[in-house]
Amino acid sequence: MTAKKGLIIRHVPHEGIAGFREPVESAGYVLERIDVADPAFGAVDLTEPDLLIMMGGPMGVYERAEHPWIACQLRRLARRLEHDRPTLGVCFGAQMIAAALGAPVYPGPAKEVGFHPLSAVDPTSPLRHLADVDVLHWHGDTFDLPPDVELLASTPSYRHQAFRRGPNILALQFHAEMGLDPRFDAWIDQWPEALDAVGSSAAAMRARHTQCGPGAVAAGRRMIAEWLDGLSG
Repeated sequence: MTAKKGLIIRHVPHEGIAGFREPVESAGYVLERIDVADPAFGAVDLTEPDLLIMMGGPMGVYERAEHPWIACQLRRLARRLEHDRPTLGVCFGAQMIAAALGAPVYPGPAKEVGFHPLSAVDPTSPLRHLADVDVLHWHGDTFDLPPDVELLASTPSYRHQAFRRGPNILALQFHAEMGLDPRFDAWIDQWPEALDAVGSSAAAMRARHTQCGPGAVAAGRRMIAEWLDGLSG
């Protein structure tokens, strides 16, 4: 039996698959990773992997002049989505899915940074595992909902927190993969202005990470396991 191939697209080194690795590998996927800075990235056929996972990054989908690879990735991602190939996007990755499906992505009303619960979680979706769970948010952009998708969760500041298109396409604005990964320290060190914007501090954020992280990752893993189990094709 041929192993299923999963490909992780990493937009910056400190935003990896983190806690989602366990359920993805348990579902039988052999994971490979490529960074957008890799010279080989432009030649990768994004329709080929059985599962594509796109992680976060500090850039905006609309910053295509500063990051020419964004337009290249969007074109190839759109072809993958046309074929309804299983695809997961997290934060910037979710925004890329929205853009590839034809929706605008733009700066939101305010930074959303910290561990907070979701609201209006769809109880019929895999996100049901995240109901009443404090998960990590770290973003300042948002998107309109693309056509023919289901909204799965919101927060008071950002209505569009997650959506799916059928069983195979899942976009998550928040970071349910983060909570046990030591790379979280790099987030705090690299973006202190994000903490300032929400009136927090490095010490307070680390305390919340210790308090909420294990439960968030456990719930996130259950969510991803259920989503993978429901893939079609």
